Amino acid sequence: MSKSIKVIVVDDHELFRKGVIMVLKKMDNVEVIGEAGDGKEFLAMLNSHKPDVVFIDIKMPLMNGIEATTQATKRFPELNIIALSMFGEEEYLHKMINAGAKGFLLKNSSIGEIERAINLVNNGKNCYSDDLLGYFTNKFIDNKPKDDDKIKLTRRELEVLNLVAQGLSNTEIADKLFISKRTVDGHKANLIQKTGSKNIVDLLIYSIKNNIITID
Repeated sequence: MSKSIKVIVVDDHELFRKGVIMVLKKMDNVEVIGEAGDGKEFLAMLNSHKPDVVFIDIKMPLMNGIEATTQATKRFPELNIIALSMFGEEEYLHKMINAGAKGFLLKNSSIGEIERAINLVNNGKNCYSDDLLGYFTNKFIDNKPKDDDKIKLTRRELEVLNLVAQGLSNTEIADKLFISKRTVDGHKANLIQKTGSKNIVDLLIYSIKNNIITID
């Protein structure tokens, strides 16, 4: 029997929080070990609870999801945090990723999307809502550069980029391409620099809107 994935849900809206917990409890491989109504309560909970995955709201009283994620991932770098967002909060998502979140989902995501996200981040991968990526892509589509302004990527950089888009971790990319994790990090850094991106989310958005990659 496989080990259950321990989850904490953090959201200041009790009705929504309880609803998410009810959904999670129906999943065979998931164990809900705690819940919190704000960032401070969540951080205090980490003294006695050891979750594998955390679902966290962005806008909360006392301490928001961005600050809570920053502090939590500093203490526990291996913690897999998924931001829960609504349309209209897109500007906070970059900050959440920079804070250490491994993914983000819309609050109206399907049960299948939630289960997929848990399994992906628990296996060292990132998970981003297709709807939110689509929003960012459409929002900035008018700024698409002319052909003369397009960046030039090497074959290896394109290979790494496509594997990142598939949600593979650094270890999986290294194994697949027969290179070291350090080399993967180097290629990611080059891709971010060449595209003028701030992080992996920016990189994926840039790559989608410029037809460098496609997300199925």
